[in-house]
Amino acid sequence: MLLVTGGAGFIGSHLVRRLVDEGAAVRALDDFSSGKPENLADVRGRIDLVEGDLRDEATVRRAMRDVRVVFHLGAVPSVTRSFVDPHTTLDVNIGGTLNVLRAAQASGRPRVVLASSAAVYGDRPESPKTETLTPNPLSPYAISKLAGEQLCAVWTEAYGIETVSLRYFNVFGPRQDPASHYAAAIPKFLQALTEGAEPVVYGDGEQTRDFVHVDDVVDANLRAATAPSVAGRVFNIATGRAVSVNAVLSLMASRLGVAARPRHEPARAGEVRHSLADISAARDALGYRGDISFAEGLERTIAARPSRLAAAGR
Repeated sequence: MLLVTGGAGFIGSHLVRRLVDEGAAVRALDDFSSGKPENLADVRGRIDLVEGDLRDEATVRRAMRDVRVVFHLGAVPSVTRSFVDPHTTLDVNIGGTLNVLRAAQASGRPRVVLASSAAVYGDRPESPKTETLTPNPLSPYAISKLAGEQLCAVWTEAYGIETVSLRYFNVFGPRQDPASHYAAAIPKFLQALTEGAEPVVYGDGEQTRDFVHVDDVVDANLRAATAPSVAGRVFNIATGRAVSVNAVLSLMASRLGVAARPRHEPARAGEVRHSLADISAARDALGYRGDISFAEGLERTIAARPSRLAAAGR
């Protein structure tokens, strides 16, 4: 049995579907605070779904029964929200990770693959970012992810739990929710452009990001679940190529055949200026490649948009 925490979320649901398609027995744990039941609708009859909160240790232990690998993606996933409600972010992301590790310790010691974040680097000037850089978290969210990594390292050293932490850079792809105030730029841009609204750009738009398609992130998780000699290690998961926010908006508008007329608002607290990954460690240890280009990933994302948005974009 494989467990995906946050299994009804954006990345988690893609991972669940890939595991099911490969014939695995899958259990998903989610409290549906940000994940959506409809994300799992087409596989619902083929998985064991546990509804519950990561902060409830009994629920986590129940979900961990007979599990050999835990993909721990459950979290409060927003830098901006972490400033509005830091208590919940820290409670879920740190306390929930601690519950996962304690449950793993008590139930056969499955491998734990943790979803971490490039946010742990903060705004360090070095580029590209390597895993050997000293972290410099600039938000409660980033602090929570770094604490999760460190908890994993401790549980590997102290209890022999095989843990692997994956620092996701800017993940995008189908089913990424544009509705939340805290949503990422790409789904918000897509919604605005297809509905004839003004896309909002925070700051001047010249900030750059290493955008990685969700299918590459799923591939990284599968590789981290089985790779030898990686216990306790941390890996960047990205493409090694950076794109500016303005370029993202321009390319998306061109693909949709509409004009991009953004509304600029002040840069948001805790956001970094430039983010680019060195993925050589993941390539060498996991066999991860990050092959999906931004243009190809964007094409896949646009092609998979809901029909009401597709109609609006014609």
